[in-house]
Amino acid sequence: MSEAFASLGLTAELVRAVAEEGYTVPTPIQVEAIPHILGGRDVLAGAQTGTGKTAGFTLPLLQRLAASDAGHRGIRALILTPTRELAAQVEESVRVYGRHLALRTALVYGGVGFEPQAEALEAAPEILVATPGRLLDHVAQQTVDLRHVEILVLDEADRMLDMGFIHDIRKVLALLPSKRQNLLFSATFSDEIRELANGLLHDPAHVQVAPRNAESALVAQRIHPVDQGRKRALLAHLISSGDWRQVLVFTRTKHGANRLAEQLGKDGIEAAAIHGNKSQGARTRALAAFKSGELRVLVATDLAARGLDIEELPHVVNYELPNVPEHYVHRIGRTGRAGVTGEAISLVSPDEHSYLAEIEKLLKRKVERTVVPGFEPGTAAPPPPRAAADRPAQRPHEHRRPQPQRPQPRREHRPAGPEHRPPAPEHRPPAPEHAPRAGADDEERQPSTNANAQFPSSGPVTAPGPARRGGRDPRRAGRGREVPALLRGTGRRNG
Repeated sequence: MSEAFASLGLTAELVRAVAEEGYTVPTPIQVEAIPHILGGRDVLAGAQTGTGKTAGFTLPLLQRLAASDAGHRGIRALILTPTRELAAQVEESVRVYGRHLALRTALVYGGVGFEPQAEALEAAPEILVATPGRLLDHVAQQTVDLRHVEILVLDEADRMLDMGFIHDIRKVLALLPSKRQNLLFSATFSDEIRELANGLLHDPAHVQVAPRNAESALVAQRIHPVDQGRKRALLAHLISSGDWRQVLVFTRTKHGANRLAEQLGKDGIEAAAIHGNKSQGARTRALAAFKSGELRVLVATDLAARGLDIEELPHVVNYELPNVPEHYVHRIGRTGRAGVTGEAISLVSPDEHSYLAEIEKLLKRKVERTVVPGFEPGTAAPPPPRAAADRPAQRPHEHRRPQPQRPQPRREHRPAGPEHRPPAPEHRPPAPEHAPRAGADDEERQPSTNANAQFPSSGPVTAPGPARRGGRDPRRAGRGREVPALLRGTGRRNG
């Protein structure tokens, strides 16, 4: 067994589980945080990604729950995460480290079936890992009881604020007992997070094993200047010429991720996209194929910057720089984990220089620039002229000189009697509004600001009109038109 982990005060069962996973020396964040948590103190902890902060709160949490008999069955520890992938990763760590303890866990997040999760909650697990949106769905359906929570963990709390979860977090906090232990763990801490911590934590222990928003020293960073229109060609060139077998590529938008994955596939490079609009099944399959090596490139949005735990990931590529500098640190933190070195490359076009300046200001240093031969900025060839067959056919009159207008003969003025009036336009019901998007990702849930959000239409709500006959409103019959005297009372319609 590892004497180093035992010296932190962990029990033999936990030290045994850690040793079975091949860990012998605790990381700095574990050394600093575990004793405080075992002592029952609130903790505000920050560390670089990939430094073992999940084990830093999981191990002491398991020991505290196992050491005390609550006298009731139910959730005693609640761990909130911003994304599905991170929730699944944390829940797996809880099960792995607690394999020799008689504690049950449950996992709830959006994008998958509700009933299986409700059945898992009926088994009264002691530990629940959840995303805020789906957790509140279970609260609304009364399938979860949070009245006996003893320990609350907010993992990647700054990311939850970035994604608009602050209102959901406050709703969850209102459901918890006032007397509990609170733990905030994150790779970075913004001023907003510190403000939240001041109102949530009681005399917390501050643990900061690295400067705020610092990048890992195990990640070699490099910038390739390139024109915007040649980024895809350069990416394909780097993957092929370097024989990269596992590459995580980041884009700013979901549409951009889909398009890039499709284009790489046409170039003969196996790729798939992962983002919030993908179903959970598609995301799980793509991630599993990427981890196993079946998939060469995984294209992701910043959603995947948190929670993707890929062992020995060698390459991360910023196809587009993020517009939030802190997101750059999270992206490149997917490589260079657990003591293994990695490489982070950014393809930077001239229109992204302002983003780059903000990132380097955050890092407090310049990132190395390397121009790839053949992809020098400003050397992009203009698009080839379209073939004659591809150009739209021009109409003959476009080549003729404009002809003078011929005078039109004057028409005889006739009174607009009933028989000359055009028929009134038929009444048509208004086109239906578009239905709200179904299946919205709980990770992107935003609080509604519309007091009448239950009505998809933005206009006033009116009662349904009278039944229509023959597709026309009977109340409008005859309006704007006059029935000739010869047709009155015959039952025939005018015209």
